[in-house]
Amino acid sequence: MERSDPIIADLTVSAFRIPTDAPEADGTATWDATTLVLVEVSAGRCVGMGFTYAGKSAAVLAAEKLAPIVKGGNAFDIPRHWLAMVGAVRNLGWRGVAASAISAVDTALWDLKAKLMGVPLARLLGPERDSLAIYGSGGFTSYSDDRLADQLTAWVEQDGCRAVKMKVGSDPARDMDRVRVARAAIGDAELYVDANGALNRKQALLFADRFAALGVTWFEEPVSSDDLEGLRLMRDRAPAAMDIAAGEYGYEPFYFRRMLEAGAVDVLQADATRCCGLTGFLRAAVLADAYALPLSAHTAPALHLHAGCAAPRFKNIEWFHDHVRIEQMLFEGSPVPHAGQIRPDLSRPGLGLTFKSKDAERFAI
Repeated sequence: MERSDPIIADLTVSAFRIPTDAPEADGTATWDATTLVLVEVSAGRCVGMGFTYAGKSAAVLAAEKLAPIVKGGNAFDIPRHWLAMVGAVRNLGWRGVAASAISAVDTALWDLKAKLMGVPLARLLGPERDSLAIYGSGGFTSYSDDRLADQLTAWVEQDGCRAVKMKVGSDPARDMDRVRVARAAIGDAELYVDANGALNRKQALLFADRFAALGVTWFEEPVSSDDLEGLRLMRDRAPAAMDIAAGEYGYEPFYFRRMLEAGAVDVLQADATRCCGLTGFLRAAVLADAYALPLSAHTAPALHLHAGCAAPRFKNIEWFHDHVRIEQMLFEGSPVPHAGQIRPDLSRPGLGLTFKSKDAERFAI
């Protein structure tokens, strides 16, 4: 264990653009690459690491605006640093890019603190559970029916997932046929759909009934996540066996509070790469607990693993195709599923991850 008042000596930022393995699309967007912003924070003999999936602008903001705030501070004072970073971006706009930059720094501070104490992060936070259920996630609208079926089947048969998720909404006229293909491919596994807010209220209500007839049990962002009245309408009117889920675009605690006060979701989602890091994620977990609702982690499974073990009412973690691929390529120690579960490696301190800098060089931007 390091000294009791370790001082943060340095903060460095890198960015990497990793092409997808095929063109991808959901209900509202298309993309062919993902940008990873990596933050490393050092104190004593330890280096903490955090990351976000965001644009290069988040890297610039972290390096130019946030690094001077954190450097020279006590590595254990994470809440103090979190508040200082939030205050520093007030005139830039807290939500969006700034929140993503804060996320990477905050997570690096948590990783650093656990390493300074010589414990895995799950032990530092205090776990409620030893492992987390995952659900396979991808099923992009750009996929052929064969690729859709193959991907979902692999998650069920190879990784043991009891639930899988596919994208809908970019071409609603095709969605029922695509959902039928998925249903036939995965057998008795649960089927989730995600419209990414592409539908209007009437469309979403109609599809909720049609999807439910094919055994869909989770409808994510059937309408825009900013349309809290529309989400509440969906929650009230959707079939009883179908959960309405949203929250991935929450950047600060007030967003989650408004969503919960509106009674807009059955499952609250939070993303530590966006919601100001693990500090923000754990605050979202406390809010969900206060409303007696389950929490689901959105994407970035290697980053959410330890915090998910500590979060109350935790439901599952998204085993998202793009991020799983990147994390397995570029991080030693990234989790490997067994029987539909992932668990932290308690023999490694912090997040248990080591960045493969040599392997990442070709993606640097």
